[in-house]
Amino acid sequence: MTDRVSRGTPPPPAAAAELFGRRLWLAQRYADLLCGPGVERGLLGPREAAVVWERHLLNCAVVAADLPAGATVADIGSGAGLPGLVWAVQRPDLVITLVEPLLRRSRFLHEAVEQLGLANVTVLRARADDLPESAAYKVVTARAVAPLDRLVHWCLPLVSDDGALYAFKGRSAADELAKTRATLRAMNARSAELKTYGEGVVIPPATVVVVRPGWARRKRTS
Repeated sequence: MTDRVSRGTPPPPAAAAELFGRRLWLAQRYADLLCGPGVERGLLGPREAAVVWERHLLNCAVVAADLPAGATVADIGSGAGLPGLVWAVQRPDLVITLVEPLLRRSRFLHEAVEQLGLANVTVLRARADDLPESAAYKVVTARAVAPLDRLVHWCLPLVSDDGALYAFKGRSAADELAKTRATLRAMNARSAELKTYGEGVVIPPATVVVVRPGWARRKRTS
């Protein structure tokens, strides 16, 4: 990845300054990487560059304030680093692991972490079920990876007893949640709720299913 930035990167909207504060310059560098090398390598569609702030960066950023201070975070199927890299830029207190099985995506993530100078981020080329049984994160997240039913199977065993799964979803979130109730019971989930973040800040607001495990973590199933 070169240091060349994309001329097609739109300027940050006013809400970005509030969400990223003094680290807005770093968010801008990440936006440049997404709209430049990210588009060139097929991690982001060419038309997505025009809406990279609203649809991607801000959509992830509005959730960050909900995360506990100093939390360990696993971003499963991180892709281009959404939401993991956004949160790492916003919250240097978080300890974030980007889990991505595909070589070209994990290579982009390694290079982005290096160029952005993010000392709080580790990249693992792996799938969720490649992680050891002992793995336990305060926050596990996934965005545009798989249906909720599958995400619960993959991700909930990785959540610490006092943590939560943050599954980014779209308009079908309520239907997915309703269809996943049996799986949630089988996986010993303590609670599952549909939450929206960023009302009045980003359109549409971020829709996230927040799942909390039972006090004894359920081992992963095939």
